[in-house]
Amino acid sequence: MSTALPTIPPDNPNRNLTLGQPDNLPHLGLVGDTYTITVTGEQTDGRFCVVDMHIPPGGGPPPHRHDFEETFILLEGEMEATFRGKKSIVRAGDTLNIPANAPHQFHNTSTGSVRMLCICSPAGQDKFFMEVGVPVATRTTPPPKLGEKEQAVFIEKVKRLAPKYRTELLKEA
Repeated sequence: MSTALPTIPPDNPNRNLTLGQPDNLPHLGLVGDTYTITVTGEQTDGRFCVVDMHIPPGGGPPPHRHDFEETFILLEGEMEATFRGKKSIVRAGDTLNIPANAPHQFHNTSTGSVRMLCICSPAGQDKFFMEVGVPVATRTTPPPKLGEKEQAVFIEKVKRLAPKYRTELLKEA
């Protein structure tokens, strides 16, 4: 019986170091929040992506679920997270891991902004945000306010694209 350990694959010289610097990253306005893609799925061979999220008071996405793991590391502020119907308060320094397919939502119920890193594995959420978000100038620039008609068009676009990115919008988390 062999006790040999599995070997580590050789280095892939076609993959490069990723250095995300705020001045050279895409900043996207989405659902009132601003998301900055710091590491794309293309840069990780599809293994994961990283999104720096700025969520103003009252911000956060509607209830949803998706077929990939999602980890949030809260850097600044405090927010309410709903996971399978149970609400929790999450504070700076806390880490949440949302298992694939689980209903969830996060909402900034505080009076200050929240900053958190979101790691999705495998990648794909970065492409979804790039497709539905609106480019903005900086990591904290709020997205433009949408009128009623523009909001309806945006919601329809999200509903149409969500299945492509293994995401489902829900009535409750």
